[in-house]
Amino acid sequence: MTPRDAADDNTGEAGGSAGNNRWSDLDRPPLNAAALRRALVRPGGLWTGLEVVRSTGSTNADLVAAAGAGKAAEGAVLVAEEQTAGRGRLDRRWTAPARSGLFFSVLLSPREAPVARWGWLPLLTGVAVATGLARAAGVDTALKWPNDLLVTVGGEERKAGGILAERAGDDGVVIGVGVNVTLRADELPVPQAGSLALAGAVSTDRDPLLRAVLRSLEDWYGRWRAAGGDPAAIGLQEAYTAGCATLGRMVRAELPGDRSVVGEAVAVDGDGRLVLATPTGLREPVGAGDIVHLRPA
Repeated sequence: MTPRDAADDNTGEAGGSAGNNRWSDLDRPPLNAAALRRALVRPGGLWTGLEVVRSTGSTNADLVAAAGAGKAAEGAVLVAEEQTAGRGRLDRRWTAPARSGLFFSVLLSPREAPVARWGWLPLLTGVAVATGLARAAGVDTALKWPNDLLVTVGGEERKAGGILAERAGDDGVVIGVGVNVTLRADELPVPQAGSLALAGAVSTDRDPLLRAVLRSLEDWYGRWRAAGGDPAAIGLQEAYTAGCATLGRMVRAELPGDRSVVGEAVAVDGDGRLVLATPTGLREPVGAGDIVHLRPA
């Protein structure tokens, strides 16, 4: 890969005065790329390379392009200190101050699993991220189907992160993850947003947080791939169900074609679809769509 605006192993500092430079916040030190590589890239492991860039538009877009050009292999990890055009589902923008979070993408090639089960990859990533953050940050992270990471701030459920999966060629998938780590209340893009710091994290040091998340993802992905993508065989379906804040709630699913369905989210099926029990007594599986948690009447 040839990432844009690449930094050195310590994602060096930009010039300018400390008072007005977004890179000079001492509470937000740079990631140590060399130390991360030493900890994560090893013979026989999943992660084959790790790059940290100071700023880029989207790590997902960069890694998809690199994979398409044959410049990235499975296990490539691209991390940005800042994303200027980060994307979520439905082309929503994801923006955050420099070094305020974890913004990274990984390239996977799950050839051992049927394509029909690749829909589990963003759900698997959600479980892995939640597990890693619980260990390293001491924060309970819930999952909103299919790709949001939720934390509790002042007794309220807030979105602190998201996951975006995109195809890369015939046999590749790029998974992008964004997590707000040190975002302060006055920096929130919307009132419904949150961060690990606002949720009372015991640690906001991004190096150990990223190591914990990537190790957790390597573990879950390795077991899922070895099981041929079967989420039940490795306890993935059970783990996702246990951590999913959407289940048991009334939701509205905004579906393709300007259609919407309201019902109780009662299960996540073997294909990773959210199953809704509608007021008419039907059970409707939702494979793609925007989910809105409805408040109790």
